[in-house]
Amino acid sequence: MKFSELMLAAIGQSEIPLRFEPGAEEAVAGPVTEMLRAWVAAHIPDSPASDFDYGKKAVITELLAELDDQREIGVER
Repeated sequence: MKFSELMLAAIGQSEIPLRFEPGAEEAVAGPVTEMLRAWVAAHIPDSPASDFDYGKKAVITELLAELDDQREIGVER
């Protein structure tokens, strides 16, 4: 499953009154995804100097790929 599919499914199950309007889920998901992307990216170490920093950078890189739908995530709806 892609992150965007997971996000749209969660929004679709919510009690958002506009969820029945065409494109409402995507309209909500876009800004939320961008906010999450910026928040996660802000934690990338500038100059990794230790194994911990390199591991942190690798995990963040994977999370960003999931946010950009470049990778599947291990969640079933």
